[in-house]
Amino acid sequence: MKYIIGIGGVTNGGKTTLTRRLLKSLPASCVVHQDDFYKPQDQIEVGEDGFKQWDVITAIDMDSMVNTVKAWLENPVKFARSHGVNVSSNPGETQILIVEGFLLYNNKMMADLCTHRYYVTIPASECKKRRSSRNYTIPDPPGLFEGHVWPMYLKHKKEMEDSSVEVVYLDGLKSKDELFNQVYEEIQNKLLNCS
Repeated sequence: MKYIIGIGGVTNGGKTTLTRRLLKSLPASCVVHQDDFYKPQDQIEVGEDGFKQWDVITAIDMDSMVNTVKAWLENPVKFARSHGVNVSSNPGETQILIVEGFLLYNNKMMADLCTHRYYVTIPASECKKRRSSRNYTIPDPPGLFEGHVWPMYLKHKKEMEDSSVEVVYLDGLKSKDELFNQVYEEIQNKLLNCS
């Protein structure tokens, strides 16, 4: 059996932390991070708001990301080994790919590939607080959060909801343990019910 678990949602919501814990806890699992598919900086457009448009789907090479996920689907064992993950090649063993990113479900092909879809949300105030405490290679210019990051998040969340993608919403204000336990238990239950 092959499962693709999507961990999507708001920037700085805890997606990567949750993904890392799931990766350690789920045997025979690999990960694909959407951040690894950003286009080069010189290909990122500047919007009407004057900011580089990092928070839009066109900033990401989604074709390449989808193809990477399809490569995993074709041969999870080969994919895992090429990514330094040692998995057994027992036929019938469950293989799991975790796909993590802030715009997973705004691409129909990517959304359709996910067998389980989770979406982390936090309020704007908490998001701004967490984002301001992180060190980015290119620091946020003043006004970026209010003028671009949060409005883009709301726009993309609405687009996702309007396209009727079914997701399980996760409250990013819960503790890391609560979030992990909720998702891990749901996945374990689904795996047991499908085997």
